[in-house]
Amino acid sequence: MQQQHVDWYESWFGSPYYPILYNHRDVDEAKDFVKNLIHYLQPPVGSTMADIACGEGRHSRQLAAYGFEVIGTDLAAESIQIAKKYETDKLQFFVHDMRSPLYMNYFDFAFNFFTSFGYFEKYHDHELAAKAFASCLKQGGTLIIDYLNKENALKKLVANETVERDFFTFYISRKLEQGHFIKNIQFEDENGRERHFHESVAAFSIQDFKTLFHKAGLKLVTCFGDYDLSDYNEEFSPRMIMLFKK
Repeated sequence: MQQQHVDWYESWFGSPYYPILYNHRDVDEAKDFVKNLIHYLQPPVGSTMADIACGEGRHSRQLAAYGFEVIGTDLAAESIQIAKKYETDKLQFFVHDMRSPLYMNYFDFAFNFFTSFGYFEKYHDHELAAKAFASCLKQGGTLIIDYLNKENALKKLVANETVERDFFTFYISRKLEQGHFIKNIQFEDENGRERHFHESVAAFSIQDFKTLFHKAGLKLVTCFGDYDLSDYNEEFSPRMIMLFKK
């Protein structure tokens, strides 16, 4: 019987070890970033918002705290199960693949936080995701994508690193290979078994995003360089926080 292929993001994001490795990405960071975005965007009362690839919903919850109607989606059922504990009449979570259309022409704003794009091996899948992002927005709607800055990431790439989290020691290696940033993660689990996961994120430049989303009917309006919404600098900014309009 042929073994079914499981993509890296399904096995890794659905594992209990992913939130342990990234537990420093906390609610306070999300709260501050969302506060800055809301101050800049000034969404009208009653705005509808999508948090695409929401994980356990830390950004969704902050958006909903401002009184907006928020729907968070993620492919990892395990993450959505945790996020659903925070559901209210203004906040809902669903398991959903970002490559598939969602709530056509429904949202005023859509967000894609924490480099939650560029996961796919085939460029066509990125095109499908971009079209799905665009299709969920009303005409005149806004998409915010928070992505790593390729040039800065290359400059600061740490080839090997050991990270202590809770009772685990993660051995991490990084490289750029075939247009993707590859992160390999090895550790022993609580039973002493060797575990191995990896991440693969496309090394997209700002021009790559402009081209990809232009095809989907979205125009890049501006780009910020960090969570304080400072001006973007290709060489020094840690992030590309891109604002697109439909």
